[in-house]
Amino acid sequence: MPDATEVDTNPKPTVIIVGAGLGGLMLAALLERVDIPYLILERATSFKPLGSAMSLGGQVLPVFTQLGIAEKYQAMAKPYTFSRGISETGESLLRLDWSATKEVYGYPNYIVARPQLYDLMLTQVPAHKILLGKRVLTISEDDERVKVQTSDNSIYEGDILVGADGAYSAVRQRLYETLKQQDRLPKSDQEDLPFNCTCLVGQTEPLDPEEFPQLKDTGYPFIFTLGREGRPYTWTIFPNGNRLCFVVFEHLSRETTKAAQEQRFRHSENSEWGPYAALTMCDETRDFPIHYFGKDGAKLTMGYLYDKTPQDRISKVMLEEKIFKTWHHGRTVLLGDACHKLNPSAGQGAITAMHDAIVLANQIYALPTNTSKAIHKAFTEYQAERYPPAIEASRNSILLSMILSKGFMGKVALFVTQHIPDWIWRIFVRKMVHTRPAFGPLERQEYKETVLPFVSPSEEKARRVYELRKSKAAGGGGSAGEFVVDAVESNASATAI
Repeated sequence: MPDATEVDTNPKPTVIIVGAGLGGLMLAALLERVDIPYLILERATSFKPLGSAMSLGGQVLPVFTQLGIAEKYQAMAKPYTFSRGISETGESLLRLDWSATKEVYGYPNYIVARPQLYDLMLTQVPAHKILLGKRVLTISEDDERVKVQTSDNSIYEGDILVGADGAYSAVRQRLYETLKQQDRLPKSDQEDLPFNCTCLVGQTEPLDPEEFPQLKDTGYPFIFTLGREGRPYTWTIFPNGNRLCFVVFEHLSRETTKAAQEQRFRHSENSEWGPYAALTMCDETRDFPIHYFGKDGAKLTMGYLYDKTPQDRISKVMLEEKIFKTWHHGRTVLLGDACHKLNPSAGQGAITAMHDAIVLANQIYALPTNTSKAIHKAFTEYQAERYPPAIEASRNSILLSMILSKGFMGKVALFVTQHIPDWIWRIFVRKMVHTRPAFGPLERQEYKETVLPFVSPSEEKARRVYELRKSKAAGGGGSAGEFVVDAVESNASATAI
């Protein structure tokens, strides 16, 4: 199959991406493959290997295959088919069977360290196209272009601005300020991001398997521990190679949520992954027991893992939850946490961000022109396709988070999950993974699934545009613009679903 860039004669938009997170990098990697010009503006001054482990499987492997990184990803990740919940004393409370995911899309679930996945995605974007230390100050646009001014007084112009800069997105804040002045911003979008949980995340340096025998067991599950009565914490440890990744959740009461919100580290270099806020929480949780033990059988605690982890790689994170209603206006569009912040319990945050990027890349590739009207239509179709999966992912995350939470509702959720019929649980798992978009201009692998994925209107649209441009390049007649308009119009009914 020819490279998509060889047959693309349509004028390409220039894209400014704010934020070099996983969603921003995925969008950049796809635009790179079809030679659409772009630039990433990242507020941080360096790349930091922060975060814990993530669960990614067949929802993203089709596009990883298209990018040629699927084998590298599978080599660095650890497959798993179940997870367990235990008490502080080691009593088994819950076993969650994830084998249905392989039945659905032909792959098991994988656990991967976030820094490793991030480094892998960085290899897909030329270094000179990521500018660090670029904090967005102002955004302006007219009918033809959008301009971004950063804190160093640099100005960048493009046809499209993408806000992929996290839960406290500067792009979203500037966009919403404009819409609020015009009395066009929904009331719910004007409210602060709520949260009732914070967590500590990190990963150790490589450990000696002789000292930690469980590291030798490739089938060892990841296990979450529910704190005893009166201890509002849940902690999880994920093996990844010879490292241990950890997450410690603190479940806040309603009375402390507002106070915790006021303590957000807005002035740190990266307010969502700042390492300094973690020190106190490390001290508070050092004595929490873990299910790993030394070679002499000695029982270990979270403090042992903290001591094996560089301090600047341990972070305290606020777990906000909100789905915004406004995802775009004019030439500006949002993706990932900037428009939907999910509870991490279901491991859907990074997946939904990357799915956003795939769908948005399809829409950008298929643009018939770079006019404001064409861009508005593309953004509208993007949100129409991605908003329902984001809502569903949020609901799934809330359901799973209830198992980890404390109090009466947590006990009810745990009891229900312990006694849920297998067939109902498998339906729930299938619903979590049925959305698996791919990039239309690149060749899609053969389906390994027993259940085909939800049809992505944007993927079909971009694929049709690619084929029509290919036909034009081969001498099929007509202008490139005419071919693209035909492709868009022929998919109108599909994209309206």
